[in-house]
Amino acid sequence: MSGKASTKVVAYLRTSSAANIGADKDSETRQREAVGVYARTAGLEIVETYYDAAVSGADPITTRPGFSAMLERLLSNGVRAILVETASRFARDLIVQETGYEMLKARGIDLIAVDSPESFVADTPTANLIRQVLGAVAEFEKAMLVEKLRGARERKRVATGKKVGGRKNYAEIDRGPEMIALSKKLHRYPVNGRRRSLADIAEALERAGFVSSAGTRYTPTAVSRMLASRSNRVTARHGVDPDPSSTTAPDTSARPDAPDMPTMGTPLGSRW
Repeated sequence: MSGKASTKVVAYLRTSSAANIGADKDSETRQREAVGVYARTAGLEIVETYYDAAVSGADPITTRPGFSAMLERLLSNGVRAILVETASRFARDLIVQETGYEMLKARGIDLIAVDSPESFVADTPTANLIRQVLGAVAEFEKAMLVEKLRGARERKRVATGKKVGGRKNYAEIDRGPEMIALSKKLHRYPVNGRRRSLADIAEALERAGFVSSAGTRYTPTAVSRMLASRSNRVTARHGVDPDPSSTTAPDTSARPDAPDMPTMGTPLGSRW
């Protein structure tokens, strides 16, 4: 190998389903191998790898913990290229793909899908068309798969009379109702006169021991789904009302349990 220094890059991996996470699963290993082979062939050096486990490809990139940490690193260390196995690992929603791509491009960051390296790098009408078509196909394939699985579960439910399979909603997981109630309480009660952002609520939930099935902090998108869900369970630990969806916020200064509520020491709002 020549003495010329290799171009430094980072790798980004994403697995959408918690069912595909673990040492016995193929997704993470396959992605690592694909970006590793490409890097060696192209003379690139992967200095760090970031992984979003159990994160949907339809989630905006700035709401993903792994991707957000990667962006902070890229903006501070001079590395200006990201490797992904395929465009669908970056996003499975065409709008998310294109807005995310434009955001990276505005910051001088190249995105390289190793199965089609020119898709995001070349800025020609043909390359743009191919990228957008591939993004639309990935979104369509995901929607068709979801619909197919939903139909299979419904047919089995009709045949057996029982709910089968499918991703559990937050009210059905262990301590789910308690987590939903706390998220609504955090959303309802302001801190220093300001309402918490979804990211603030996710941070507070993590401190209270509520994390995703992958052991990571919930994304703001996940928190928004919790806030939209229904749960009538009352939890003594957090003093939640029987109707946690109420939007009337009591005077917290008169509540003896107000000091127990998590507080935020950082500015609210998106970092971007």
